[in-house]
Amino acid sequence: MTRANNQAEKHELVRAAVRKQYGKVATGTSSGCCSSGSGCCSPDASASLKVGYSAKDLVAAPEGANLGLGCGNPHALAALRPGETVLDLGAGGGLDCFLAAKRVGKAGRVIGVDMTAEMVGKARENARRAKTKNVEFRLGEIEHLPVADGEVDVILSNCVINLSPDKPAVFREAFRVLKRGGRLAISDVVATAKLPRKLARDAAALTGCIAGAATVDALHAWLKEAGFRQIRIEVQEESRAAIAEWLPGSGAEKYAASAMIEATKPRR
Repeated sequence: MTRANNQAEKHELVRAAVRKQYGKVATGTSSGCCSSGSGCCSPDASASLKVGYSAKDLVAAPEGANLGLGCGNPHALAALRPGETVLDLGAGGGLDCFLAAKRVGKAGRVIGVDMTAEMVGKARENARRAKTKNVEFRLGEIEHLPVADGEVDVILSNCVINLSPDKPAVFREAFRVLKRGGRLAISDVVATAKLPRKLARDAAALTGCIAGAATVDALHAWLKEAGFRQIRIEVQEESRAAIAEWLPGSGAEKYAASAMIEATKPRR
């Protein structure tokens, strides 16, 4: 087996593990990968209040859209405007898409992409019940977006890119689908220290948004290589308390924290 084939096989194994876990979350057959039953991988709607969403935000979303899977609130960065086209990477039940739809209004449009068929089905059903007309959900991988070149003004993502086995590809795709002058607004988990071997190889830590986290330096380099400018990555130290609840007793909070990530595609 060639090195490229071996790498591709490893990537698909990671995607399969993530797809399996989040498929269970979508169908309600799993309480999440974290033994505490809370955190980015676990369907706990109240967890969203701990990571920056307001009660008003959560009330505004359709029932079933908020699965409590985030590690921050990318809307705090996005400053969405009426008429814009927004893309959400890893849309889950659609919480961020529905909030974005209200901000961009009838003249705007929101696209949610998720690689888990069960999640896409759940999000589409949420949109149908809420009669939301300016949101659509597409099945696809964030490394291979089912979105045209230069189609969107803003990209959101909440605690998803850390799950990707090929993060540079995610940022290249994000750059491709953004319009010139478009912007990236991401909340994600970053590595702040090297993970112990046991934690790095723990399947629950992978699907629980810890083991796949990249360093700030690596993320900055990948964003720059993709073509982004005005890159800002701000680690949220206060997030460690919440991360401690995701994998109790593991010490994960010593090695990872949430971060707010911003970048723009140059106008020229």
